[in-house]
Amino acid sequence: MSPKLPRYTVPSLTPEQGAEVAEILQQRLHALNDLHLTLKHVHWNVVGPHFIGVHEMLDPQVDAVRAMVDQIAERIATLGSVPVGTPGALVAARSWEDYPLGRATTTKHLAALDEVYESVITDHRKAADDTAKLDDVTNDLLIGHLHELEQFHWFVRAHLESASGAIPES
Repeated sequence: MSPKLPRYTVPSLTPEQGAEVAEILQQRLHALNDLHLTLKHVHWNVVGPHFIGVHEMLDPQVDAVRAMVDQIAERIATLGSVPVGTPGALVAARSWEDYPLGRATTTKHLAALDEVYESVITDHRKAADDTAKLDDVTNDLLIGHLHELEQFHWFVRAHLESASGAIPES
């Protein structure tokens, strides 16, 4: 199914290119909305001896990911398309499984978040690659997000890492 062509888009892009970029961004919007909700879910449900460190580490990540969502939605609108942020649309469009844990220890949640971040970052990099020749502004936006997402992933991994540098399998 081809995306609906916008009536207008940004200068230097055709409506077809604008629609293509918006469709790439829509998938990132879904993924980051899901990540935002997952991070808050972990924040509420993490327990164990390192509770407070993990609990407090997650709120700035939630806030930053919410800001990324807003930037992407506004970019989709700038491109002349309609950002869709409803829960039903997110669930219908996602290709990943729902976050599996409820109340669990910091180690279990961080191991699961390690996998979530790996997937989100991999897909975000692909989106950045896919927009590299189409739209510099969108590409720059996605690369900026990658900087923060990779740092947050590092924070998660640093909690899991042993002194020898090993990260346990989840």
